[in-house]
Amino acid sequence: MHARLLSAPSHASSSSLPFASGRPCRSSWRPWNSRGTTSPPPPPPLSLRASASMQPVPPEGQNDLPVHGVTNTVVGVLGGGQLGKMLCQAASQMGVKMVILDPLENCPASSLCHEHVVGSFNDGDTVSGFAKRCGVLTVEIEHVDAVTLAKLEKQGIDCEPKASTIMIIQDKYRQKTHFSNFGIPLPDFMEVDTLSSIEKAGEMFGYPLMVKSKRLAYDGRGNAVAHDEKELSSVVASLGGFEHGLYVERWTSFVKELSVIVARSRDGSTICYPVVETIHKDNICHVVEAPAEVPDKIKKLATNVAEKAIKSLEGAGVFAVELFLTQDDQVLLNEVAPRPHNSGHHTIEACYTSQYEQHLRAILGLPLGDPSMKAPAAIMYNILGEDEGEAGFTLAHQLIERALGIPGASVHWYAKPEMRKQRKMGHITIVGPSKFSVKARLDKLLQRDVYDPEKVKPRAAIIMGSDSDLPVMKDAAVILKKFNIPFELTVVSAHRTPERMYHYALSAKERGLEVIIAGAGGAAHLPGMVASLTSVPVIGVPIMTSSLHGTDSLLSIVQMPKGIPVATVAIGNAENAGLLAVRMLASRDAELWDKATEYQQDLRDVVLEKAKRLEELGWEEYSRLYLKH
Repeated sequence: MHARLLSAPSHASSSSLPFASGRPCRSSWRPWNSRGTTSPPPPPPLSLRASASMQPVPPEGQNDLPVHGVTNTVVGVLGGGQLGKMLCQAASQMGVKMVILDPLENCPASSLCHEHVVGSFNDGDTVSGFAKRCGVLTVEIEHVDAVTLAKLEKQGIDCEPKASTIMIIQDKYRQKTHFSNFGIPLPDFMEVDTLSSIEKAGEMFGYPLMVKSKRLAYDGRGNAVAHDEKELSSVVASLGGFEHGLYVERWTSFVKELSVIVARSRDGSTICYPVVETIHKDNICHVVEAPAEVPDKIKKLATNVAEKAIKSLEGAGVFAVELFLTQDDQVLLNEVAPRPHNSGHHTIEACYTSQYEQHLRAILGLPLGDPSMKAPAAIMYNILGEDEGEAGFTLAHQLIERALGIPGASVHWYAKPEMRKQRKMGHITIVGPSKFSVKARLDKLLQRDVYDPEKVKPRAAIIMGSDSDLPVMKDAAVILKKFNIPFELTVVSAHRTPERMYHYALSAKERGLEVIIAGAGGAAHLPGMVASLTSVPVIGVPIMTSSLHGTDSLLSIVQMPKGIPVATVAIGNAENAGLLAVRMLASRDAELWDKATEYQQDLRDVVLEKAKRLEELGWEEYSRLYLKH
């Protein structure tokens, strides 16, 4: 068994340790030299043995020990990378004991786990020995010895998710075939094993053609693109040849890459986290935006595809479902990870239950937690190695220093000992009151001066039937600008451009608008018609007219039928409409709420200052100095 055990330092005082140095030492589980040239080391004193027994841990409910805290079950994890580290962080909060199997002595999870067994998760004997010390066995990487896991399951070892699921996910072609059999929408794909077969695939699917390795493909590794038939031979060679196991996919012209984290409990029930958008750099996840800015129908479709895919697999835990959104609003499954995922890092700060806590809940048979977001918006930025060695560490440290000064930013450093270009070294999550806010903070973090009113997505809209309404409606624009709320202002006539009004209102939510201020002159149909076409709140501003002095506009707004609400303000008071829009947005935007409160306090201070002057000067002098005649 080629492994050794590293446990947490003994809690005994240093004076009691039988070593000359007087320092606590880690116990070791070392292999004996088979050549016989070196005798096995004597066992360490009992007080220094691993704090968790090497004997199998009976599943909860099969022993007479009372449960202290959340669970007595020891969780074993194959892999001790950054995902294992964050699993250990969640476990520590819950008081769950974690043991890790990883070949690197200083892997990221080693500093946080209860115990670390140094050994390969691809070695059958090592995995078998490790599994017997765990109440439940899970993975933080899918490239493990799944054949051994299947054998262990037959011996009664509790593996979550199941070995059958790991086997399906390990082979990308097998994964595609499995999901295709369950009716999951996918890009067209086919296996290739000769030059003629891949040439035929090129004729069928066209170019560019995506060529992929069946196994050990992740973060862009194992994928290559052939732009024409002439490149096929070199692309195949770059992936190790047909003997390496290859398949091809039709090129997918997607508009966004989406991801859904799905949690599945032991009884098979599932819950989904909000859909997020993933943005890649050189085929590596670089930025995750939560929630995704897509229409509600796309969110529902993405969630349904993800949930259906995970229900076709076996076992409990958290799964990540990566998806393509196409130009014609199709949602196609790209691939699945049977573990916590990069696209779910933001859940630590942004959701009521992080994906890591959720994974532990699921595999331990505990109730699943609330996956909804507790922050209106979040953005996750991967800290990728920008240079080799110390130069790369210096650049990363500079980024982290800036992050510590960004409101709502949390730094996660994985403590990997070696820096390489494009290696995931850590991540930064920024939470905030709006997508506009977190993106602005990310720009500041990255020292990007990219503010451009033409490119910033508006949160509010000011519309009017004619430019003759602008002298009134501009007061709303002044207020929105004062509060730094991005907005758009345009002419939309209910009578002269009904098609434009129709499409404008229907697309308002999809375009990110959160409130609409509509000027109402004359017949005053614009606010009501827009409100009938969108669920975005509409504030109507009655415009003063020459005939009825705006009373017709006001009455038209307040007489809207039941089910079509339109807010309104005094005739010609677009300033109040702007302030009402600010308060609506501030109800879910803490920063804006503070600004609105400060604005109201300033108004109070102005009134109190005027009252003080009036009392000090008397009404006659005050009138002479401050009142216009």
